[in-house]
Amino acid sequence: MAVQPIRIFGDPVLRTTAKPVVTFDKELRRLVKDLTDTMLGAPGAGLAAPQLGVSLRVFTYNVDGVVGHLINPDLSLTEEEQDGPEGCLSLPGLRFDTKRAFGVVAKGFNMYGDPVTVEGTELLSRCIQHETDHLDGIIFIDRLDGETRKAAMKAIREADWGGAPAPTVKVSPHSTFGVIR
Repeated sequence: MAVQPIRIFGDPVLRTTAKPVVTFDKELRRLVKDLTDTMLGAPGAGLAAPQLGVSLRVFTYNVDGVVGHLINPDLSLTEEEQDGPEGCLSLPGLRFDTKRAFGVVAKGFNMYGDPVTVEGTELLSRCIQHETDHLDGIIFIDRLDGETRKAAMKAIREADWGGAPAPTVKVSPHSTFGVIR
């Protein structure tokens, strides 16, 4: 099992646009395994590579008993919206109602470079949009209306992890696909 520490709100990697994956190799498969193990151990509905400090366009998901991953996602969203509670492993313990598209068609690749399409509504749609946002340096609180965002920022400041220094970044002994962790 390769459970890794999850980066917390305030870490600059969470605000950085992740780079597309161009090499589908053993190191990428290790990253997908680390993401999956960490997500399941947290537990969470999804986890994006930047949350482990890796700036690559990769995320995992665990919705309704289906565990999967998507690399270099490209989303098509429905016009119909949903509004419901959303949380994030990088903002532990906080949940706020967030508007999202009701449905999504996500195209990308699996860890072997094979094209895949994931379609979903409700929670799966919310999860895919949330994790893709992480790949774009967006955190779900960025999508809140002004009043709710203000409440979220207050809750972050009051959280026992709020204001904590960013984790120490260690140099990986493994290949980082040319990306500094």
